[in-house]
Amino acid sequence: MILLDPDARPLIGHRGASGECPENTLLAFDRALEQGADALELDVRATADGVPVVIHDPTVDRTTSGTGEVRAYTLDRLRSLDAGQGERVPTLAEVLERYPSTPIIVEIKDRAASAPVAQALTQREASGRVLLGSFDHAALRPFVPPAYARSASRRETTVFWVASRAHLAPAGSAYGAFTVPEHHRRLKVVDGAFVWAARRRGKPVHVWTVDDPADARRLRSLGVAGIITNFPARMRTS
Repeated sequence: MILLDPDARPLIGHRGASGECPENTLLAFDRALEQGADALELDVRATADGVPVVIHDPTVDRTTSGTGEVRAYTLDRLRSLDAGQGERVPTLAEVLERYPSTPIIVEIKDRAASAPVAQALTQREASGRVLLGSFDHAALRPFVPPAYARSASRRETTVFWVASRAHLAPAGSAYGAFTVPEHHRRLKVVDGAFVWAARRRGKPVHVWTVDDPADARRLRSLGVAGIITNFPARMRTS
C-alpha cells in the first residue's frame, strides 16, 4: 500500500478537498480525487446506535446544521442534518464502497468507534488499503498487524521522537507509519532527525496540514512521504 511505502510520495486530501468543499463529505472526497489526490484522510466517530460516521468534532455544531454531541445522535437523526451544500454526514461504509481502490487514512476520534471501524473494514475487505490512526493509544489496540495497518499513536510518536534526538531508530513493532503535524504547540515534531530515524525503520512520515507548496517541497527534501492538504489542486506539483 502506498501509505506504507517510505519511498512513495502520496498527495493526501485532508478531509477531502476541505479547503473548497464541506469537510469530510462525499463532495469533498470526490473533489480531492478529481484534483489528483492519491489518497484520502478522514475522521470517524460512532453514533448512538454504534455506526461509524465520518465527522471530526465531538459535536455536530461546527460542521452541520444541528447541535449536540455526535454520540447522542442515531444514524437516522444525524443523516437529517445538512453538512454543507446539501451534503450529509457519510458513514464509513459509504466511503469505503464509493472509493473501492483508494487508499485512506482513517483517524479514529473516539475509542467507542474502534470496534465498529474494524467491523466495517472486515465486511468490505478494505483493511489492506486503510491506514488507521488515533491520538488515543487505546483506540488503536484492537488493530493488530498484519490484519490491520496503523500509524503510531501520540504516545508512540513521543517515544520515537525522543529516541531520534539521540540519532536512534527504535523498533516500533505495532505501527507502520507516522501521521503527524510538523509542529505541536512549540515543539518541532518533523525534522531531519525524526524523518531519518523513521525511514531507517522503513516507516513513512505523513505530515498534516500542508497548504503551501514551498512547505511541501521543504518537507519532501527531508524525506517526508505523504503531504496531507486541504487543497490538493494547489499542491499537485509539489
